[in-house]
This record gives sequence, structure tokens and C-alpha cells, in this order.
Amino acid sequence: MLELENISFEVSEEDGSKEIVKDMSLKLEDGKFIVITGPNGGGKSTLAKVIAGIHKPTSGKIYFEGEDITQKSVTERAKLGIGYGFQQPVRFKGITVRDLICLAAGKKLSVAEACEYLAEVGLCAKDYIDREVNASLSGGELKRVEIATVLARGSKLSVFDEPEAGIDLWSFQNLIKVFENMRKTNRQGSILVISHQERILNIADEIVVIADGEIIKQGGKEEVLPTLVSTEAMASKCVKYNVGGES
Repeated sequence: MLELENISFEVSEEDGSKEIVKDMSLKLEDGKFIVITGPNGGGKSTLAKVIAGIHKPTSGKIYFEGEDITQKSVTERAKLGIGYGFQQPVRFKGITVRDLICLAAGKKLSVAEACEYLAEVGLCAKDYIDREVNASLSGGELKRVEIATVLARGSKLSVFDEPEAGIDLWSFQNLIKVFENMRKTNRQGSILVISHQERILNIADEIVVIADGEIIKQGGKEEVLPTLVSTEAMASKCVKYNVGGES
């Protein structure tokens, strides 16, 4: 279980400080597919980075499986089982897909073993195993390679920040299939996705809606999804309060 206790995160600006995440408390149960959504600028991606350890909270505590990880680094959290998928995956000139999967697994894998992870994300292994992780890969291919590394890492909690960003419709459709398979097999423990996409929201067990750095709605898909008319609508203050059950 991941538990956030009164988490805040602020950044310094010329005219003072700005609070991006505001006194947020949240519990994410094990074995769930959870989607965090809400209007742009609401603090979703910042929260994902706080969970992964890229940002340290200004105040509050973070617990993972009962352990206080508030001050732990990205590397330390990865060792505990928290994986993170970047909105724009990093390219590595000179490193092959197989090298990257082996690094993620923390051990040398046979070609057959590495290929299994590529097959799980819908990539033809023989076409990719020896490719460099560089500009020759499209955005969609790179996203799926990154998910393959998360699978190889065997994370207890996998965090994906807007995985649909920068990929075409065909790649997005394949990405949905990968997430559906991960959810169905439940082999990856808990999955946390930051997304606006309705098709990703549709496969969620739980949806958390964030706006202005605060949680305004949290619950099962059947309860929350009907209230989300559109991302644009959520951006307005009126709809924000309707979503939160207030008038």
C-alpha cells in the first residue's frame, strides 16, 4: 500500500512561492489499477514525481508498505519496488533494447528472456532486441520499450505519467492493450497512471480527480467516470464543484 499523509509541494517564484500540491492525503491499495486525472496544471504530474522521489515534498509523509520513504531517493525507492515511466521516455545512444531490459531486471538475461518482455508489450522481439534506444525509435515504440523495462523490473507499484503523450493513434491503441493485459494478469502489483484519456479511465479500478493541487473526487470507476464530462469542463470552477459533490 502507498499512503500519502498531508503532502504538500511548493516551488519558488520571483514573487514568492507557489504551492502545487496542497496538504494531500491519499491511500492507494495493493493490486489496483488507479488513474489520476483532472485539468491541466492541477498538480497530477508533480504528484507522480513526488511519489517516485524525483521531487521531495515540502511537508508531509509518504509510506510504502508501512515504511516511511519520504526522504528516500529515486534509486532507493526503485529498490523497494516503485517503478516510474516518464511522460517523454529518455533515449540512450549506444545502448540496445536488450541492454536496457537487462539493466532494469538487474541481471543478465538471455535473448529469449528479454524477448518475452518485448512480446508482452506487443513488439516483435527480433525487430527490436538489438535496436539502439535512440531517435530511430518512434514515440510509441519508445513508450512500449519503457513499459517492457518496468515489467522486467518487477515493480510493486508502477507509475506512468501521461503515457499517451506524443504517440499516434495506432500506438495508443496498442498501449491500451498493454495496460489491459497488465491489469488482467495483475502481475505488476499496483499500477498508477496519470491520464486524461477516457479509454484509460475506462479500465481503472479507481479514479482520483485532482484540481488546483487538491483531491476533489476519489472512488470506483462506476462512481467517478460519469461525472467527468470532459477535461475542458473539469477545468471550470463550476464543474469542479459539481464533481466534488458540492453546489
